[in-house]
Amino acid sequence: MAKPLTDSEKRKQISVRGIAGLGDVAEVRKSFNRHLHFTLVKDRNVATPRDYYFALAHTVRDHLVGRWIRTQQHYYECDPKRIYYVSLEFYMGRTLQNTMVNLGLQNACDEAIYQVEEADDWLRYGNPWEKARPEYMLPVHFYGRVEHTPEGAKWLDTQVVLAMPYDTPVPGYKNNTVNTMRLWSAKAPNDFKLHDFNVGGYIEAVLDRNLAENISRVLYPNDNFFEGKELRLKQEYFVVAATLQDIIRRFKSSKFGCRDPVRTCFETFADKVAIQLNDTHPALAIPELMRILVDVEKVDWDKAWEITKNTCAYTNHTVLPEALERWPVSMFEKLLPRHLEIIYAINQRHLDHVAVLFPGDVDRLRRMSVIEEGDCKRINMAHLCVIGSHAVNGVARFHSEIVKQSVFKDFYELEPEKFQNKTNGITPRRWLLLCNPGLADTIVEKIGEGFLTDLSQLKKLMPLVSDEAFIRDVAKVKQENKLKFSAFLEKEYRVKVNPCSMFDVHVKRIHEYKRQLLNCLHVITLYNRIKKDPAKAFVPRTVMIGGKAAPGYHMAKRIIKLVTSVADVVNHDPVVGDRLKVIFLENYRVSLAEKVIPAADLSQQISTAGTEASGTGNMKFMLNGALTIGTMDGANVEMAEEAGAENLFIFGLRVEDVKVLDHKGYNAREYYGRLPELRQAVDQIGNGFFSPMEPDCFKDIVNMLMNHDRFKVFADYEAYVACQAQVDQLFQNPKEWTKKVIRNIACSGKFSSDRTITEYAHDIWGVEPSDLQIPPPNLPRD
Repeated sequence: MAKPLTDSEKRKQISVRGIAGLGDVAEVRKSFNRHLHFTLVKDRNVATPRDYYFALAHTVRDHLVGRWIRTQQHYYECDPKRIYYVSLEFYMGRTLQNTMVNLGLQNACDEAIYQVEEADDWLRYGNPWEKARPEYMLPVHFYGRVEHTPEGAKWLDTQVVLAMPYDTPVPGYKNNTVNTMRLWSAKAPNDFKLHDFNVGGYIEAVLDRNLAENISRVLYPNDNFFEGKELRLKQEYFVVAATLQDIIRRFKSSKFGCRDPVRTCFETFADKVAIQLNDTHPALAIPELMRILVDVEKVDWDKAWEITKNTCAYTNHTVLPEALERWPVSMFEKLLPRHLEIIYAINQRHLDHVAVLFPGDVDRLRRMSVIEEGDCKRINMAHLCVIGSHAVNGVARFHSEIVKQSVFKDFYELEPEKFQNKTNGITPRRWLLLCNPGLADTIVEKIGEGFLTDLSQLKKLMPLVSDEAFIRDVAKVKQENKLKFSAFLEKEYRVKVNPCSMFDVHVKRIHEYKRQLLNCLHVITLYNRIKKDPAKAFVPRTVMIGGKAAPGYHMAKRIIKLVTSVADVVNHDPVVGDRLKVIFLENYRVSLAEKVIPAADLSQQISTAGTEASGTGNMKFMLNGALTIGTMDGANVEMAEEAGAENLFIFGLRVEDVKVLDHKGYNAREYYGRLPELRQAVDQIGNGFFSPMEPDCFKDIVNMLMNHDRFKVFADYEAYVACQAQVDQLFQNPKEWTKKVIRNIACSGKFSSDRTITEYAHDIWGVEPSDLQIPPPNLPRD
């Protein structure tokens, strides 16, 4: 009879390491040494940490490849409907540990080798996860002219750039499915201005080649702001044109590896293909698909339009008017002349339809047109997306209502059945299992591991809200995470923080609507209170603000400067001591989020009501045991609904209040005059208290706050400061605080990306998610 397991053995059995599978340790070690020797041409005497990383990455990648190929074979044999998610922007996060967790290799790798995750300048040394596919290189056309012939329109005299695909494997969690993320790189054709080489124009030819390849060299990092640069439009068309050729090639051929067309009729295209447009950036997919169907495949216009609409769906991501893409017609005329003709034709038919339904309503026609008249005629890409899609969705219920009632009100009145909501979600594999193994272990011990693939099972924690042992375990994990992050801060930022203080975290892109300035005003208010009454007891806080500013966004840069300037004053004031510390988390990115989120006590989600589409950071903090201070905006509304508003710290204007204030006129000076603590903080910012060497440093911030603040920071200041006092009060009662934490974790199940994608699949793409397990590479196929 087997002897009973010790507590530590039991714990190891159900720990995250256990969940992540055993693998074959000897085989992993052998593969690692083989790659170090044969792939990297190193031995252990000269190998660097980077070499070890690459050897481990190649070892793990070997386990992916067989599954990747099998997945593709399975798709070609079964010929299912394929979903293409087209996006110009994404945050991948690091791949190595995520892949080990999903393949069940983490334990084997931990035991076999010292684990190293590569630093962030990984592209400089090559990317072990990416596979170039030169055999699928495709031409993309720009400029030129259109000729109308009896056979149809012809786009002639174009400039050609080649699109080279690079594939990254994306593994599912323990199901042997490995899907593909395909990126495109711009390459100049080999015959690119070749004749110039023969007439001494060698340098010019090389420079021209670089110009062609600039298309994929750098992404425009503008944040919720439309700039209208030609290179950006080129990037958008480049991605779309390459992707659509790829989609059509795959639709036409059904045998694995076969390139000969099997299907030539497009009647079933929308039954086999779904294209999800992530924001308006890939909106050109609509006219491009029409161009291919009508000009190349000779499908008649009405049939092509039906196919296009049934294939495409559009996700809206922002309500800020300055973020909406509105391209000058003149730019299209030069860069994409045939697409301009197609857009005009789409718009004409659309307006004819509206005119029939609303006769004589000229203003409605103007509002709903894809073409905006004016000094500079523009193409409204959001309108094009709505017209050319069979489904339009927002990314939180509150946001989707704003989309229907405000952003696309006229379109909703025209086709209400088209509009849906799909609340965003996060993956519990990365955002719990990988980044917070201590908490994942604690949960597994109580309710098993089913929640990792069905996050709604976290509801099973509700009966444990008052369980003394569970409260202790959850609090202990949080404290361990805080100690770990404190050590990281000391090492990376040379700042010593009090790990027993409240970790108050505000991490997201720096933008006026996200109101990092409101947080700053609270920090300054706390500082002034400590200075005014140093003997009084204060709840110690470590305030961390992090995020990146778009390069051309002056106000966002100033906000970062203000945060660091306030930090300099606060952190070096001996009167304050460790009661208040302010840290700006530089280079905020996924890998830093994975460290700070598990350590956070308080999550700041304080955008002006009606401005944040959803947010996903709010969900990550909730799942990892932080309490939320926030406005009724984005997904916060649904979080409060799931956990109970009393388990979040909700404050401030609701969207109706914002409308009332807009109507009567927001007057910042009224709050400035009425609230002495606010006035003191604003004056300190304005008079150089935080920038003695440069007293006018923050005059732009003060001017904006006082005279043209669209996001009404002062209007919410009083309620925010009062709400923060409630946070302080609860934090002094660790047991009650942790009870609220457990309630939040137990109610976070709705916010899994598994639920989100299931809803997209069912409601928009017309497919059913499958839990079929493809056999692993070491087992024969059926």
